[in-house]
Amino acid sequence: MSVAGTYECVTKTPMGDQKSEVTINVDGDTFTGSNVGAMGSMDLENGKVDGNTLTWTMKMTVPMPMTLEGTATVEGDVLTGSVKAGAFGTFPMNGTRKG
Repeated sequence: MSVAGTYECVTKTPMGDQKSEVTINVDGDTFTGSNVGAMGSMDLENGKVDGNTLTWTMKMTVPMPMTLEGTATVEGDVLTGSVKAGAFGTFPMNGTRKG
C-alpha cells in the first residue's frame, strides 16, 4: 500500500500537543506535501521514501525560525515517527490516515 495520503497527526512538543494535517504526495522514491496546523503551514521538503519509511525537512517560522527534521514509518493507515527540533530535542509524532 502506498504511503501517500492525508494524515491527522499529533506531535508532542514542550508547547503541548500540536495537531496538524500532514499531506504526502509520492513521486517514485521522493515526496512533497504539507503540514498544516494551528501554528500555520509548512511545506515538506527533501522528502524521501524508502519502502514504508519517510524522511523530510520543514522550515518552521513560528514561534521562531528553525529547520525541523522528520522521520516516520507508515504501517497500513498509521503513521508513527518523530520531529527533531535542533537543540530542543526530538518529539514523537503519530497520525492516522483520513478515509
